[in-house]
Amino acid sequence: MKSKTKLSTLETKEQSLAPGIEVKTSPIDGKGCYATRFFRKGNRIAEYIGERISRREIKRRLQGAHRIHICAIDSYWAIDGNVGGNGTQYINHSCNPNGDLKIIDGRIYFYALKNIYPGEEITLDYISSWHDDQTRCSCGAPSCRGTINKI
Repeated sequence: MKSKTKLSTLETKEQSLAPGIEVKTSPIDGKGCYATRFFRKGNRIAEYIGERISRREIKRRLQGAHRIHICAIDSYWAIDGNVGGNGTQYINHSCNPNGDLKIIDGRIYFYALKNIYPGEEITLDYISSWHDDQTRCSCGAPSCRGTINKI
């Protein structure tokens, strides 16, 4: 049984959603991140928020994990959006994405690759992610390569 103290600590680490996004069910995979306002091509969508963790902690958290929300900053540090995330941890993969990420001064930001309209799901290409090469893609794009990673 979890202690109330531990549960309260986890609850207080939760952040509010980044402005301009909402999280709801996605046809791509589980939950998705959707625009609630217009994002012009090239504009910043949001910062990826969560707990900063080391390579050692990344390996520990990946063991037996079914679903991860870890985004690398460099070869040593990453952000785990499962802890204190702001909704951006639910940005799903698409082989035809409308968003991209940039790492600037050790922080992760998402930008619009094309105009994104209210109600549209925000997506990225996970081509170089930590998922194994066998992770099937369900983005539905005509250009879908079948997996979320490059084979």
